[in-house]
Amino acid sequence: MSEPTYTYDEESDTLSLTFLPTEKATGIELTDHIILHINKSRRRVIRMTLLDYSLLVQQTEFGPRTFPLTGLTDKPEELRTLILELLQEQPIRDVLRIAAYTPNDGLTIPTILVHPVISTLETP
Repeated sequence: MSEPTYTYDEESDTLSLTFLPTEKATGIELTDHIILHINKSRRRVIRMTLLDYSLLVQQTEFGPRTFPLTGLTDKPEELRTLILELLQEQPIRDVLRIAAYTPNDGLTIPTILVHPVISTLETP
């Protein structure tokens, strides 16, 4: 995978990271703010879109803001497994980090946090 190309639209607060610009991809909504575009047959990430980027990288009084991976809930097991594997590979894991939350019922809920990737962006 090549070095990503970053495109930030300040007006919409959208950051796009493109890894393989000429390859076709299927978009998968991980959260309300994160869309992962993958090539399922080649098992790789083509690009990623981060909506409301400044919200995604905002720090809270307890540390980085995290978001549940709600978009995985209705996906087939094979696709869910592929996505979780891709999220742990370079260079994606430099931007997105997976964690888990386990409430009292014992069900594990995957969560994700976004690392700031463009140092010149000012976030609230």
